[in-house]
Amino acid sequence: MSRILIVDDEPAIGWSLRELFTDEGHAVEAAATVEAGLETCARFRPDTVLLDVRLPGRDGIASLPEFKALAPRAPVVVMTAFGDLDTAVRAVGAGAFDYLVKPFDLERVSRTVARALAEGEASAAVVAGGAVPATCGPPLVGSSPAMQEVFRQISLVAPGDLPVLITGATGTGKDVAARAIHAHGPRRDGPFVAVSLAALSPSVIESELFGHVRGAFTGATADRPGLFEQAAGGTVFLDEIGEAPLDVQVKLLRTLESREVVRMGSVAPRLVDVRVIAATNRDLPGAVAAGGFRDDLYHRLRVFPIRMPTLAERDGDLEPLAAHFLGAVAGGPRAMADDFLAALRQRPWPGNLRELKHAVEYAAVVSRGATLRAEHLPPPPSTAAATATPAPADADADARLVAAVEEWVARCLGSEPSSVMGLHGRLMELVEPALFARVLAAAEGNRTAAARILGLDRATLRGKLAR
Repeated sequence: MSRILIVDDEPAIGWSLRELFTDEGHAVEAAATVEAGLETCARFRPDTVLLDVRLPGRDGIASLPEFKALAPRAPVVVMTAFGDLDTAVRAVGAGAFDYLVKPFDLERVSRTVARALAEGEASAAVVAGGAVPATCGPPLVGSSPAMQEVFRQISLVAPGDLPVLITGATGTGKDVAARAIHAHGPRRDGPFVAVSLAALSPSVIESELFGHVRGAFTGATADRPGLFEQAAGGTVFLDEIGEAPLDVQVKLLRTLESREVVRMGSVAPRLVDVRVIAATNRDLPGAVAAGGFRDDLYHRLRVFPIRMPTLAERDGDLEPLAAHFLGAVAGGPRAMADDFLAALRQRPWPGNLRELKHAVEYAAVVSRGATLRAEHLPPPPSTAAATATPAPADADADARLVAAVEEWVARCLGSEPSSVMGLHGRLMELVEPALFARVLAAAEGNRTAAARILGLDRATLRGKLAR
């Protein structure tokens, strides 16, 4: 049996947690204020403490060191209904074992407390660290449960040095999350070097990342360090990691495992001291299955995964986000009329934060300093892009295709046995060039769009086209 102290001023939460842990066989005490909690802590000597952030009179996080002083072996789990990134970072920086966002699932609370009890003093020491600035780097705005979970994850991973893989749809703020991890971590005073692999030609990616020596290729007139060396002591952010060619993926894996880079044209390894954060809007497990992304690199990057929610998943964040974007472009607070906010809520925002930001910036210019109204918003995105996607083939066309393949296979099987070998490869050699040519033409030569239509990873399509 363990002793658990609950410090929360909401009677319903205190009662439900008491019932949960009592049923599990623990001894439970509860308090509604910091003062009462400290008094109980000195008497009760808990094995773990559940501490609310907003309490009458005193802030829970500010009092956390006092609880730690009274019960140094007891991990403290912080609870809040008003989570943001700064709160999460303050909690972890003050020595909190974990960070729970209300409303929470009681099963999750039970698992968290069980883990805290098992870890004890060792786990508390791992997550404890020095305080970090409350505000630094680009802000992550939002108070929705989805974003509070992102804040919790960032607060836990930022103080360490683990690789982080940030996933999410286009425009969800993956780059802002990466900068927040850097800004709240021990490397905050070092450089933050970001590169979008999708924006680089395959022929220059290796040189950009790892550098080159003089004479490595035509035009290499001097030695040049790559981005990994330029980020020494800081963080490298590899955006659109799913676009990395397979040969570059091999070198990235070697760098992650050995913390060394080899410049193009050289054989001498160079030590690099960097943290790696990667991001993608691609389905990397699907790319691994299709052979377009290395399985070992995927797992090496995905040590700590963070998924950025879409705007549709962030209920209640639309208005504060719009106010934030408006304040940034207007240089200060500006009014937003009710019909403007209603119009924002009616739109689907497939482009997520990026689309919302551009719409607010457009409205700020059109309104010419006045209150933003619905008529100031740009027209919704054209549906022309949707019509550019080829419509599914009709049943007759499908049937004709199947019949043609069956006839071709039957003809091949009726030939000499030696001609049957490699039948699948022969079919692909005949069909894929026509398929790719048609789709690329429909996508106006855009390989990213063509890969999306085909359902292939871009790197896979690039390899097939090269072959």
